[in-house]
Amino acid sequence: MRGLSGGQRLPRTVWVLIAARAVNRLGAFSLPFLAVLITARYGAAPATAGLVVAVFGFATIPSRLAGGRLADRFGRRRTMVAGLAGCAVAQAGIAAAPGLAVVMGFTVLLGLVFELYEPPSQAMIADAVGEAARVRAYSLLNAALAVAGLAAGVIAAGLGRWDLRWLFVADAVTCLLCALVVRVALPADRPGTRGRGGGVARIAPWRDRMLLAMLFTGTLFAAVYLQIAVTLPLALAERGLEPADAGLLLAVSALTIVAGQPLLRLEPLSARSGPAAFAAGGVLLAAGLAGYAVADGFGTHIVATVVWSLGDLLLVGRALAVVAELAPPGGTGRYLAVYGTGWGIAGVAAPLLGTQLLERAGVAAMWSAMAGLCVVLAVVQPAVALAAGRRAARGGTAGVLAEPSEPTVL
Repeated sequence: MRGLSGGQRLPRTVWVLIAARAVNRLGAFSLPFLAVLITARYGAAPATAGLVVAVFGFATIPSRLAGGRLADRFGRRRTMVAGLAGCAVAQAGIAAAPGLAVVMGFTVLLGLVFELYEPPSQAMIADAVGEAARVRAYSLLNAALAVAGLAAGVIAAGLGRWDLRWLFVADAVTCLLCALVVRVALPADRPGTRGRGGGVARIAPWRDRMLLAMLFTGTLFAAVYLQIAVTLPLALAERGLEPADAGLLLAVSALTIVAGQPLLRLEPLSARSGPAAFAAGGVLLAAGLAGYAVADGFGTHIVATVVWSLGDLLLVGRALAVVAELAPPGGTGRYLAVYGTGWGIAGVAAPLLGTQLLERAGVAAMWSAMAGLCVVLAVVQPAVALAAGRRAARGGTAGVLAEPSEPTVL
């Protein structure tokens, strides 16, 4: 598969993964309502609900790391099915819980299994296609999730008016459907997944400085991305616009990502042009958020959304492709898992940072600060990607321990 170019058809495995993940995303609308469920049904204080949600967020970090390790040691498909089944059990438990203590227990369980799916699914894509096609494959996955997220919002609006617990029931059902698709339609894990001579156990991603540099830039990007999701409704309200219109802007973003997929086949944006595309993506993100800083109406917000969404299109799949290329044989799952922890870190930091900036400095300053972070990305990410590409071309193995004496624990 190394010879597969970005213009050729992607293999069936990739399309199955995209479809399965989209089905799962259709039901992933319950978490935003978890705090509401805790306060409305069980009479808990908002601070208590916030603590429960924060604990969930922290639990997703070891969940992702475990997903990478299990994927490399026991197989991609097994790990995905286990994670999805665990999510279904936890979601159903939240829906049926008789009291707050039980809800809290199942919420912790949900966090611990929530990210098991991501590293093996990303690693399976890396296994299925060559380097040149990975950017396109990961970007298509991102686009499918964006579109499914829009449909999820519509479903949530209907079920949520009936009973919030049904949101968690529906989420559990889609997890089981996704697990069924993965189990039936994806190829079985091949014997020897664990590697020869304990090689998988000697992979040490946390010792790979290039991976840690990618993690740093990925965390910055995730902080900016989640910042938009958290503070956009608040920022619109501050300017006298309808907060709910943030949903329309996010819909515009999703449509832009889908419509822009053919751009990734152009030579200037191909996998061989990584540093330049990283720089362009950072600049577009910065320009779009700077547009939010000066926007004075909904129309200008739409234009700014299209601009930053094009930056998102260039960055998301490309970063995953670089990390997959850095990984030594047998370590793709763990490398992608370590990189993915940036989203957990950003998930804790972004709401705190954004709301403080908005309250103390105002809308324009908050968006300008985010645009400044994107300028940093536009400078740092190309340099890191260039260095990573050179190391991958040399066949570097910085994440492999020299001696197999002790297994490495993430």
